[in-house]
Amino acid sequence: MTIRRYLRQKKGIMEQPHQLEHLWTFWFDNPSAKSKHATWGSSMRAIYTFSTVEQFWSLYNNVHHPSKLAVGADFHCFKYKIEPKWEDPVCANGGKWSVTFHRGKSDRCWLYTLLALIGEQFRYGDEICGAVVNVRGRQEKIALWTKNATNETAQISIGKQWKELLGHKETIGFIFHEDAKRERGAKNRYTV
Repeated sequence: MTIRRYLRQKKGIMEQPHQLEHLWTFWFDNPSAKSKHATWGSSMRAIYTFSTVEQFWSLYNNVHHPSKLAVGADFHCFKYKIEPKWEDPVCANGGKWSVTFHRGKSDRCWLYTLLALIGEQFRYGDEICGAVVNVRGRQEKIALWTKNATNETAQISIGKQWKELLGHKETIGFIFHEDAKRERGAKNRYTV
């Protein structure tokens, strides 16, 4: 037993977990379970819901970071009870900010994105649904999903804050989910 632990026990002090403002769920879409004929999202599974800083770190430190995930994997962190799908009622009218990285180069930005989410670092945090990292053959993409795409003030604020948190120098864009459903390669509605 360490001296510090002994002193805490003697004083009757118990360390309390650090509660987060929201519960968050990690989701994983396994590339080996995907079938060309299966419906999109049918292989997606909720992994664990966490509510404290300590739970977050115990999970984060024991899962593969984006650079170690298999090609085709999608790893999500969304507010509890929001599924990372366009069809989820909370996401249906939203959109996403996206940043693309060369393969193996998104680990730091993924961590910074997660910390900003769970640490409630965004001025318009109620607009945030969650984030996803998509691992593909030549690139990794991190997307920040939001609820109400037409709330331009909130979206621009979120985009600017996220870009600054990541230390990203290039322009990033925001796509409405509605546009993405209609056409592949939908155009950005907002950029920062």
